[in-house]
Amino acid sequence: MQIEIGQEIPTFERMAGFHAWNRFAAVNDEFVPIHMDDDAGRRAGNPGAFGMGSLQFSYLHAVLRQWIGDDGRIMEVACQFRAPNLRGLTTIARGKVVGFRDEGNEIIVDLQVWTETEEGTVMAPGSATVSVPKSAYVP
Repeated sequence: MQIEIGQEIPTFERMAGFHAWNRFAAVNDEFVPIHMDDDAGRRAGNPGAFGMGSLQFSYLHAVLRQWIGDDGRIMEVACQFRAPNLRGLTTIARGKVVGFRDEGNEIIVDLQVWTETEEGTVMAPGSATVSVPKSAYVP
């Protein structure tokens, strides 16, 4: 694995909609009307029902896990929810390396992470720190 400052990691994408929201709600006991009912979503100031913020957070975890593999370790992830993921739009999780350092048997990598719509609207900007085994790192 090569790691360079400014490097963008491969994206993780999912279509926003009831199918994904319902599955996420089922495993998290999060059947909240604004995520399941268009009228409730509209009353909350949106065009209709919208996806859970914590689902976007899980997509950030997924993009990191996909990049570091099973031997890597997600150490920290944080984000702010700035825009809803609306039904019918593709939610894209992204990341960019902002720093890395050698610490013993692992390389610690700091990233800027975010979710965005297919049009480029950033929904949940944040940061993350992961580690990868030094044996997987190619300088």
